[in-house]
Amino acid sequence: MSQHGVGPRAVTRSVAFLTAGVLAVPALAGCGSEDPAGKPLAAPDIQPAGRDRIADGGTLRWAVDSVPDTLNTFQSDADATTVRVAQAVLPSMFRMDASGRPERNPAYLESAKVVETEPKQVVLYKLNQQAVWSDGREIGAADFAAQWRALSGKDTAYWTARNAGYDRIQKIERGDNALEVRVTFSRPYADWRSLFSPLYPKDVMGTPDSFNDGARKKLKVSAGPFTVKKVDGEDDEITLARNPRWWGKPAKLSEIVLRTVPRDKLAAELAAGTLDVAEVDPSAARRITVAARPQSSSSPLMGPGADRSAADALPSGGVANGSDEEAADEETVARKKLRKAAAKYARQQQALRGFEVRKSLEPAYTQLALNGAEGPLADERVRRAVARALDRKELAEAVLKPLGLPAVPVGSHLALSGQAHYADNSGALGGQDTKEAQALLADAGWVRGGPVKEQDKKKEEEKKAAGAEGKKAGASEEEQDDGGTYIVGEDNKARHGQDPADHLAQDEKQYKHPHQGGAPGAYAPKGTAAPANRGAAPLAKNGKPLTLRFVLPSGPGSQTLRTVADRIARMLERVGIGTDISKVSDESYFKDHIASGQYDLALYSWPATAFPATDARPVYAKPVPAADGSLNVEQNYTRVGTDQVDQLFDEAVSTLDEGESRSLIRKADSRIWAAAGSIPLFQRPQLVAARKNLVNTGAFGFGTPVYEDMGFLTKGAKPASGPSARAS
Repeated sequence: MSQHGVGPRAVTRSVAFLTAGVLAVPALAGCGSEDPAGKPLAAPDIQPAGRDRIADGGTLRWAVDSVPDTLNTFQSDADATTVRVAQAVLPSMFRMDASGRPERNPAYLESAKVVETEPKQVVLYKLNQQAVWSDGREIGAADFAAQWRALSGKDTAYWTARNAGYDRIQKIERGDNALEVRVTFSRPYADWRSLFSPLYPKDVMGTPDSFNDGARKKLKVSAGPFTVKKVDGEDDEITLARNPRWWGKPAKLSEIVLRTVPRDKLAAELAAGTLDVAEVDPSAARRITVAARPQSSSSPLMGPGADRSAADALPSGGVANGSDEEAADEETVARKKLRKAAAKYARQQQALRGFEVRKSLEPAYTQLALNGAEGPLADERVRRAVARALDRKELAEAVLKPLGLPAVPVGSHLALSGQAHYADNSGALGGQDTKEAQALLADAGWVRGGPVKEQDKKKEEEKKAAGAEGKKAGASEEEQDDGGTYIVGEDNKARHGQDPADHLAQDEKQYKHPHQGGAPGAYAPKGTAAPANRGAAPLAKNGKPLTLRFVLPSGPGSQTLRTVADRIARMLERVGIGTDISKVSDESYFKDHIASGQYDLALYSWPATAFPATDARPVYAKPVPAADGSLNVEQNYTRVGTDQVDQLFDEAVSTLDEGESRSLIRKADSRIWAAAGSIPLFQRPQLVAARKNLVNTGAFGFGTPVYEDMGFLTKGAKPASGPSARAS
C-alpha cells in the first residue's frame, strides 16, 4: 500500500487546530494493560467440518475474475488468481490466522526464530523433514538463496515487482543439516516473517530468464496439496489437481477448477450448476437469500404461477380499448417475452435454493482520499474540516447494517480490529463536529457568502442544475445496480510497493491481497434527508467558491460506491463545502485520475497487512522530488506525508522488540490521522455464495484458506454446529 504528498503549513491556526508535528501521541498509542488490538469484528464463515465427514474426491468449481497473465506472484502483473493458485500449490513459511496475524505453517516449518541479534540478526528456519517439491527434491537452503538473489534488487535483469525485506538480507546458508536454513540480515528487520511466503523452487528463481518467463503460464515444480494441471487461456480456466507427493493430510478434492465468470453472470452460472462457490455482490446475495425462504404464492416471480403473475402485470390499455390491432400484437409479444423471462427467473430461483450466502468482513477497508497536492486541500485545515464533517458511524451503518455485519468505523490506517498493530487512533483527528469543521474553514479564510467571480458563479449554477437532473436519473440506476467499490493494492504488486497505476483498479475483486481473499465492497441503502441549509450561500475565498472535485467511476458495478459518495457530499454541504461529482470511465478512473492526482476527493480501498512497517510505508511516506522535477509519490495517491511518519516507520521496521515495533506503528498511525490525507471509513463486507454441502470454504475473513480440507459432505453428514460455524 502507499500514499505520498504533503500540504503546505498554514501561517495562522485556530485554537482547535493541531499540526501532525505537535500532536501528543502517548495517550493515543494504546499503552496500557488492555490490548487495544481487540478482536476481529466478524469471524470467518466457511461452514467448518471435520475431515471424516468430507467425501473423498470431487471437483470444486470456483469463480474468479480472470485467468492471470502470470503465476509468479512477485511480478507486476500478478493478480488475485495468481495468489490463490500460489496458496494452493506453493510453500508459505507463515500464513494468516483468523485474527490476521502471521502463524507458522507446520506443513513446511518445524520452527523459525531469531537466534542471534549481535553483531547481525540471524533467523534459523528448521524445515519439515517431509517437505519435498513435486519432482521429489527436498526443499532447502538452495531455494531460499535463489529467491533472495532474485528479489534483492541487485540484479536488474529480474523483472520484480518488489524487494522489500529481501534487500536487507546479507547471506543465506545451510545450517547444521539439510533441514536448517540460516538467514543473516545486514540490517535488523522486524518483518522477517513476511519473507519466503510463497517460496518458489530454485528452478524458477535461479536465472532471470526462468524468473521472467518460466512461471508465467505453468509451474512445472510445486510443493502444496495441489499442483497446476492446466492453464487454459481459451476457456479462461485453471485446473489444479491433487498432488500425489503431498506429505500432509491428503487433499479431499480431486481437482479445483478456477473459472473466469463475469460479475453479472454469476447468479445465472450458480443456478445453472456450473459453479460451486463465488464471491457475489449484494444483489446476487439477496437473490440467494430469498430463494432459500419458503415460497409464497403471493410473491411474484417466486411461486409456480410466477410467469403468469409477471405477464399479467403488463399494462393492457391498448387491448381493452380495441383501438389498435398492431399495439395489441406488440403487447402479446411482450407478454410472451415477459412470461419466458419470468419462467427462467423462477427456475433459477429454484436452483439457487441449493446455495447459501456466507458472510464476513474482508481484510480491507474503504477510505475517503483527500488529494493534498494542490487546491483547497493543500491546506491541512481544510482537510481536517472535511474529516470533521464526516459521520463515519453513519456511513459504516449505511453500508454494513443492512447486510447484518458489524457496523464499526475503522480506527486505523495500518491495521484492522484483531490484528496485532491495531489501535483506534482516530482521536488524533476527532469525530464529527460541525462547529469545529466550520471554525477550521473560517481559520483557513473560507467565508460563507463571500464574493464569487462571475464565471465561478455561473459554473456553480450549472452544477446545481446538472446535479438535480442527475439525481432524478440516479434513482432508477441505483435500484438496478448493487455493485462494489474500487480496491487498490489487492494484487501482490501493489501490496509490496509496485505502483498499480498500470492496471485499472476496476472493482473490489479485480485485485486481491496476496495472503487474503476478497469480496464486494462499499454498499449503502438509498436516500437520506436533505440538509436544512442546502440553499445557504457557499463558502468562498479570493473570489472562488469552496468546491471539491469528487471523482467517481461511471461503470455499472459502482452505483453503490456513488451512493456512498452522495452521502459524503451531503455531509460536506452542511459545513459549506460544495462537491462537483465527476463520473469518469472505469478504464481511466484509477490510472488517469487517482494515480495521476487529477481529483480532490475519491473513494478506494486498501488491504490490511500483518506487516505494516514494510507494506504501509510507501503508502504514507513523504513524496520525494524526482530528477525530472516531478514528484515521486510511489503509492501515496493523497500526496500527504511527513518526515516524522517516515521516521516512525523506519524505526518500527528496524527494531526486533515486537512490543516497541507495535507502539511505533500506532504512533505513526496517530500522525497519519492528524495529517488528514485519508479517512478510513469501514471494513469491507465479504459475501460468498456456496453450495450448502460445500465445507471449509466461503468467507475466509483474515484467514488463509486450507485447501486440503475443502470438500463436499458425505451423504447424510452435517457440518459443525455452534457459534464458530457461522459468522455472528
